[in-house]
Amino acid sequence: MATASPAFASPSPIVRLTQGFDRPLDNAIATARTCYSPRIVETSEVSASDRALALRDRLAAETYAAGHHTTLQHATFQFAIERVSRQLVWSLLHAHPFYNSEQASQRYVPVSKASLAIPALAPDDDAIFRRAASRAMAAYESLCEALLTPAEDAYFAIFPARQAARDAWLPTIRKKAMEAARYVLPVATFAHLYHSISGLTLHRYARIAERCDVPAEARLVIGAMVDAVQQRDPDFFRHLGDPLPLEETPEFALLQSLALGEADQIHDGAAAFAREFDDSLGGKVSILVDWKVNAPKALADAVRTTLGLTRSTLSDEAALEAVLSPAKNPLLAMPLRLGTLDKLTRALSHPHYTFRKKLSHSADSQDQRHRMTPGTRPRLARQYAVGRPDFILPALIAQTPSARAFFEEEMAALFGAIDRLLDRGVPPSAALYLLPNAFPIRFESSGELLHLHHKWTTRLCLTAQEEIWRATRDEIAAVSDIHPDIARWIGPPCQLRQMADIDPRCPEGPRFCGVAPWRLGPHGCQRLTRSI
Repeated sequence: MATASPAFASPSPIVRLTQGFDRPLDNAIATARTCYSPRIVETSEVSASDRALALRDRLAAETYAAGHHTTLQHATFQFAIERVSRQLVWSLLHAHPFYNSEQASQRYVPVSKASLAIPALAPDDDAIFRRAASRAMAAYESLCEALLTPAEDAYFAIFPARQAARDAWLPTIRKKAMEAARYVLPVATFAHLYHSISGLTLHRYARIAERCDVPAEARLVIGAMVDAVQQRDPDFFRHLGDPLPLEETPEFALLQSLALGEADQIHDGAAAFAREFDDSLGGKVSILVDWKVNAPKALADAVRTTLGLTRSTLSDEAALEAVLSPAKNPLLAMPLRLGTLDKLTRALSHPHYTFRKKLSHSADSQDQRHRMTPGTRPRLARQYAVGRPDFILPALIAQTPSARAFFEEEMAALFGAIDRLLDRGVPPSAALYLLPNAFPIRFESSGELLHLHHKWTTRLCLTAQEEIWRATRDEIAAVSDIHPDIARWIGPPCQLRQMADIDPRCPEGPRFCGVAPWRLGPHGCQRLTRSI
């Protein structure tokens, strides 16, 4: 269903409920009653009579008010969502752990000129916005062509034998050019995706909608999701309160107490913050800022505890090898990650690391998909500095002088348009739709070794997004400095498979990087020229 809104001049979002429970409230109460029943209470029993309905409504009110919300998680809903901005996806739909999405990738899917969320603005402001957006889309197309030859040169340097069948590989090469060119695209660019969540998450969406970077769009999309479920069960949201206003957020209260404006406002200190943050990185993408000092010992103790072994029976070194070496623990090299279910591998939950990092909006949109390594993503308005174009330069563009000059010129134009809109009084939530994918996200992220291991091994693959690959290299190098007995066992999937003696070494099939990292030994890989 499309949802009309005066807040946007562009086509309205489309939200369709494609799969879901027909009687989610009855199911929730059936599960609640089962907790105190000698048998399974069937969903059909919950509304079988007036007495049953009265019990249902009483239990629904009581469990909701008391915070006993796990019953709402059983009902699951899959939505097909179209014409929503990448900004909304980053700021809300993918900004938490409890969802599953399959979204069209800008790395591999060309972006059309008309696919932008355009806020409803006064005529003169609308003209500024549309000119800037149109110019950015044209720049994207120009970069796709300008980067084709550099991408081709780098590709055939890796795969010289494939040059004989050049035309067959041009689609793959074009995707490499497109991957770098997308950095110029505004975050207003439309996305389409399947998005699956539980009934509990949908309740939370409805309460938190005002708190994301694009509240008007969030209200539209979440409202459509709630409406679609209500058509199946009008009672499911009976006890849901109104959306929490921005004024009730803790960040609003903190900024007010410091007399520093509001959470969704541009402020004068953003440039100083960015300089301080970037200086702390020391030229790296990611730095280690906190960790459990005794992680190796704690991990070894956990391995011994799992199996009831003494220190004299299993040394720390042997315990770490037993859980971290793919030769001893082949679960670490298997595609289907079983670590959260395997008793021994769960010992990796105890080491914990916190990183400070800086990624482009585009790269962070992929990084945040690692839901078990959460980060404190910012309110973008609080990190935007007027008069200071702020962007990350992709390596393929940086290594192509003409493309670099063009890209920097386009960045200046795009940030200049945002500044003009803000100066004319356009709200940041509307003006910042023009932010490019290249805009930096500065944040901290943390994770247990169990989940960081999955993320690191996946993102060490040479086909991974370049920025995240570099952040991963920084992170593993930092861990190696403090916990070398842990870091020595971490490598890309092919290296783990080599240690576990699993064939084929590369699990990517036709997407093989062409480098054979498993032959280079742990940490022997370097990103090849032009980041292909």
